[in-house]
Amino acid sequence: MSGPTAPETGAKAPLAPPADAVAPVRHPDAPAPGEPIGSHYENCFGCGGNQPHGLHLSARADEGVAVTAEFTVRPEHQGAPGLAHGGLLASALDETFGALSWLFRAITVTGRLETDYLLPVPVGTVLHLSARCEAVHGRKYYSVAEGRLDGPDGPVALRARALFIEVKVDHFTANGREEEINAAMSDPDTVKATRAFEVNP
Repeated sequence: MSGPTAPETGAKAPLAPPADAVAPVRHPDAPAPGEPIGSHYENCFGCGGNQPHGLHLSARADEGVAVTAEFTVRPEHQGAPGLAHGGLLASALDETFGALSWLFRAITVTGRLETDYLLPVPVGTVLHLSARCEAVHGRKYYSVAEGRLDGPDGPVALRARALFIEVKVDHFTANGREEEINAAMSDPDTVKATRAFEVNP
């Protein structure tokens, strides 16, 4: 059995936008600043209500091409005793980046996510997250985010950069487990069925 291999030179997608990238444009039908974005899919670990141990992350549209979000670190989110698991914090950032899709009215998925952990995040903390898209290059969306402890002006505990890629619905229907795809698509609430595929799951 062999161990993990390093990526080939040049295989890593850079997180800095290329020189010919363009400024992101907020879609005219995007949620208004301050408006809740809501869950795109009830079984989503990040924002869904049907996941008892999920993040239950709550996001809102912000000014420009930006969103804010929060979630409370619960005991089931621990890594080390009394502290949030680092991978779970990366999931919270990923979900916040994914919420930016609502401002473009585009379907996007995570291509790459890089996280800097600056401070420990204790259980019981309300983590305040913000994400902003900096640039678009074809199907690629380049964004930055941060997470602050116990308030939007609290100490910065996390910083991240991400590259999201625009995809079509068949990205999900061709690759997702058939049981969940069929259940989502057969929901009599057509808005809810469509929404399940409108943001990075």
